[in-house]
Amino acid sequence: MAAVLPEPVVRTAGSADPAAPLVVLLHGRGSSERDIIELAPHLPQNAAYAAVRGPIAEGGGFAWFANRGIGRPLPDSLRLTMAWFTSWLDTVAPAGREVILVGFSGGAAFAGGLLLDQPSRYSGAAILYGTLPFDAGVPVTPGRLAGIPVLVAQGEQDTVIPRELLDATWEYLTNPSGAPAWATRYPGGHGISAPALGELGGWLNERLTYLREHGPGPGLIAPWPGLPGGVLPEREGSRPGVSTKTPQEQLTQNSPPALQEALFARLSALPGVTAQPSAISVPGARAFALRNGAGPTDAFLVPQAGEFAHLHPTYDGSLHVALPAAMAADVVTKGWGVAHPLAGLRVTLGFAMLFGPRDEAELEVVSAVVGFSHAWAAGVASNPR
Repeated sequence: MAAVLPEPVVRTAGSADPAAPLVVLLHGRGSSERDIIELAPHLPQNAAYAAVRGPIAEGGGFAWFANRGIGRPLPDSLRLTMAWFTSWLDTVAPAGREVILVGFSGGAAFAGGLLLDQPSRYSGAAILYGTLPFDAGVPVTPGRLAGIPVLVAQGEQDTVIPRELLDATWEYLTNPSGAPAWATRYPGGHGISAPALGELGGWLNERLTYLREHGPGPGLIAPWPGLPGGVLPEREGSRPGVSTKTPQEQLTQNSPPALQEALFARLSALPGVTAQPSAISVPGARAFALRNGAGPTDAFLVPQAGEFAHLHPTYDGSLHVALPAAMAADVVTKGWGVAHPLAGLRVTLGFAMLFGPRDEAELEVVSAVVGFSHAWAAGVASNPR
């Protein structure tokens, strides 16, 4: 006989406007909706907040806990609870209403399961002091969360969630997932610290502001000029390490200096391009600018300077580039780069890091990607969204 879960018990706060963005707060084991709703007064007040009680009475939790009760979920219980939650969500957030998930501890695992199961349903998620529900039947494929901003907060001395799960969550969300991820490890154990709460409030405010001004994410992918069949290939090998905050830097697999200079020469020679110091990046970064570009504002990293891309200093060798959101999603999905941690918050959703080329074949691909950015900034290529 199939389990029957109780009707959702929900506490609300913030805006009473039924069209306001909805932030769903999901508590941890041994806690309740009454506890986590207390976060709402510390968060932006232009959103509606709903704290949902976990449906399993034992431990006050949700139905995804299994081995050791701390983060290794059972697929059947996760699927049952996600269906229960989605049925409730559909009644309060019909199509068109933005929804952001905020989960703490066990609630973070549930938020991660919801996001990975239906990425297009959500406009962002905060995974606080918890793990994704690995091995629970939800996809954790490369690029799964492209275009969906994620906040990650972990405790350096957390002993409640197994360290290997925290590390796996960090690694997936900050690179292969494709999400624009802002990730921080705080001193202390398993609990939302004051700095983490402050960062959550700031992150939510920037995401809500971006959604109000720009709307949601990527659409169709256009052909890539200069690449065989117009298709961006998969990048071979593992993904390099990348910093999780600004300044965003490529930490490993750095491009050889000679290839960096070959790339700089190619991009400097694109029609109408002026090479100059970057107006936004670290000292030593070299920008590629179009003074009279006819493309939209989102086609530039720094519109007032005409800067559509820049090459980082030799110790790094990666680039930042402005792309249509769908094309940026293709870049991160195929392993050629990662989203900027502030994409979809403070900067355009198509603001992406492009890894530096490791060999001549990769030089051709990287040049083609930046060539598309140049064409978009020049007004030649259209946004496929």
